[in-house]
Amino acid sequence: MAYWGIGVPKQLTDRLPARLSGEHSPVISVVRLHGMIAAGAAGLGRQLLNADGVEGSLKRAFTADGVQAVALSINSPGGSPTQSQLIGSRIRQLATKHEVPVIAFCEDLAASGGYWLACAADEIITTPTSLLGSVGVVSSGFGLEGLISKLGVERRLHTAGTNKARLDPFSPEKDDDVEWLLGMQADIHTEFGAWVRERRGDKLVGTDEELFTGEVWIGRKAVELGLADGLGTMRDVLAERYPDAELQVVHARKSLAARLGLPAALMPGSVGLPGAAVALVGALEQRAAWSRFGL
Repeated sequence: MAYWGIGVPKQLTDRLPARLSGEHSPVISVVRLHGMIAAGAAGLGRQLLNADGVEGSLKRAFTADGVQAVALSINSPGGSPTQSQLIGSRIRQLATKHEVPVIAFCEDLAASGGYWLACAADEIITTPTSLLGSVGVVSSGFGLEGLISKLGVERRLHTAGTNKARLDPFSPEKDDDVEWLLGMQADIHTEFGAWVRERRGDKLVGTDEELFTGEVWIGRKAVELGLADGLGTMRDVLAERYPDAELQVVHARKSLAARLGLPAALMPGSVGLPGAAVALVGALEQRAAWSRFGL
């Protein structure tokens, strides 16, 4: 009679639950990629995604005991192209290294950088009413030169280098600066389109001029265009494909400020009220990003 361990017949261990027999139960790691994509720390109602912030949760997701797949729960209006690229590349690196399939599930919104993240998955699932796409680049700002003159404030700006202060909000806008900005946006747009083409390949239905206009589509239309693979919800799809697996949400570790429910700008050692003002502006920018999609 074969034995496993000390004094336990093997036929008995075969009947034990996986957690008692030493085997690992099948697990689906769920990583929530929710919020605007930007470098820096969250605070004052800002929920930010960046490479540093998701590194720990991604590593734990791909190395979990018994992991069968990694599910990305995506709800983001986009943001920084660089942070989007860093997160997407890291997901692919970990997926390749650990040979774990990745499925993206789009919730309310996977637009711009949010869609960039979705394309890091091997498969994209969306609900019929989710919004996907927005493969484009946008920049926004304010022209405040008239305001400071009304307030009686004199603007003093000194630079070494003729292009050091491009698009300064307190100076009149220059045609050369706008041309430079549009050229940079076009370059980033090309990189974005190339990533989507690389990841989606022959699944895409349409030309770059049709798909990469910055337009967003509801989930059902996105599937028709090849921007997504199918319709469904995370729990329904995973329950059907992995009936014996447990969904395990991998949470990002919160900063001290977040655990205390305080904006980072007001924590000891921060820059005080100026920092709070910056955080407030950031929160307004995040609200504006969501509002572009009616959310």
